[in-house]
Amino acid sequence: MTAAVRKAERADLAAIVAMLADDVLGQSREAPGDPAYEAAFAAMERDPNQFPAVLEDDGEVVGYLQLSFIPGLSLKGMLRGQIESVRVASSRRGQRLGHVLLEWAIAECRRRGCGMVQLAMNKSRDDTLRFYKSLGFVTSHEGLKLSL
Repeated sequence: MTAAVRKAERADLAAIVAMLADDVLGQSREAPGDPAYEAAFAAMERDPNQFPAVLEDDGEVVGYLQLSFIPGLSLKGMLRGQIESVRVASSRRGQRLGHVLLEWAIAECRRRGCGMVQLAMNKSRDDTLRFYKSLGFVTSHEGLKLSL
């Protein structure tokens, strides 16, 4: 495997959105082709604390995550890394590509001086929870969301 992580480019957007839509939850909440994705990507490009990352293998985008760096005052001003929207192309699952992507994100957080890496996931994703725990993540907090 020659997979490598790099910063996402606009040319990757269609492949990223396709991965976001390619699962049970994504089918009901994503809309490939919607111009809102372009605007969101442009906002991420302008924000130095956002790193949309793709995993590329043999010229094909096969994985994605958004890595955000969150400065804060709690925990003595600790910088946190926040991982969102982790996806691996459905045709490539089971090949340890998710491990490559998450291990890169954790290392990047260390490199940038983060004291913690955090993420949230839908509670219906039992396999995903096992995957994150295998990487050392612990279920230390309960998260809440409010749709607006």
